[in-house]
Amino acid sequence: MNKPLITVRNLSVHYRLRGSLFGPRPILKAVDNVDLEVRRGGFFGLVGESGSGKTTLGRALLKATDITSGEAVFNDGEVEYDLTTLNGPHLKDYRKRAQLIFQDPYASLSPRMTVRDIIAEPLEVLGLTKSRDETNQRVREIAAKCRLNLEHLRRFPHAFSGGQRQRIAIARALVSSPRFVVADESVAALDVSIQADVLNLLQGIQRDTGISFLFISHDLSVVAHVCDHVAVMYLGRLVETAPTRKLFSNPRHPYTSALLSAIPSLDPDDRGDAQKLEGEIPSPTNPPSGCAFHTRCRFVRDRCRAEVPMLRDLGDGAKAACHFAEEFDFIGPAPEKPAARRPVRAKTPAKRAAVAKTRKPASSTGSKNVRRKSR
Repeated sequence: MNKPLITVRNLSVHYRLRGSLFGPRPILKAVDNVDLEVRRGGFFGLVGESGSGKTTLGRALLKATDITSGEAVFNDGEVEYDLTTLNGPHLKDYRKRAQLIFQDPYASLSPRMTVRDIIAEPLEVLGLTKSRDETNQRVREIAAKCRLNLEHLRRFPHAFSGGQRQRIAIARALVSSPRFVVADESVAALDVSIQADVLNLLQGIQRDTGISFLFISHDLSVVAHVCDHVAVMYLGRLVETAPTRKLFSNPRHPYTSALLSAIPSLDPDDRGDAQKLEGEIPSPTNPPSGCAFHTRCRFVRDRCRAEVPMLRDLGDGAKAACHFAEEFDFIGPAPEKPAARRPVRAKTPAKRAAVAKTRKPASSTGSKNVRRKSR
């Protein structure tokens, strides 16, 4: 079993927002008490709704945003860095080992630089090459791996399509030979056919170089294609993590089940049975008590509203943060909730006597009806 490249324990990233003139400043809990392990040479998928904290977690693991509390350790066998206190020359060395593929290939490339200069920039800034000839050699090698021609290196980004620009961004991220790459929605802005081309490119590079990927996405069909382990995030917390096949075949959290039910089918006759999530995702500045998902959950119980579920081990590499992960089948319909029984209160003798006085005898009622009929 491969040792973890990155180990995270109780990681939190909080931001203090602007408040009113006299009131306290609210705290936005973008990431809250996250535990995960990214294995060496693997594809680790991170999914969830927009605003769930996926990008913030990826930036924290790249040391691109400050970590409020918790532990995050990077260990590639050569060096070991504590990401919570990393700075100075060690941070510069970590930049060589950890890189980012941005979501938008149109905004992440400078329009004033040629493709050659864009790819060569990390080598020059980090001091990885000693001469221009060595830089050009490295640029040509990584460009060939990313299926870019030598003619492309003399052009500017505006001359390329979306898929070609994304390959340029991938080449720039991989030119420094990193050990860890965060792909933040790297195919979300591309057409389906181009998505497949870029995903196959990433898989081929991963097999050849052994790079570990943290693949952030909201498209579960893409995650199922490339990832070997998946974590599901909701409102800054991990609600479930498991090997890809196990998570897709047997989800152990109602939020995961709802996401899986929304995957469109290629069968035109299959209209699907998507589970509708009522309401919007709660505000991270004012999360609900107990389980954060209980405001939208079909299986909610009183315990969910009062007690925060912890991410616990369920066996076979699966973990879930649900009180009823072993009891309910989240794929099927929700079980009926037991009807609340009305409490029976014993009547005192005085109350029984008062009730008896207010009741009219049956005979008087009958005679009244007879008189009405006679009229």
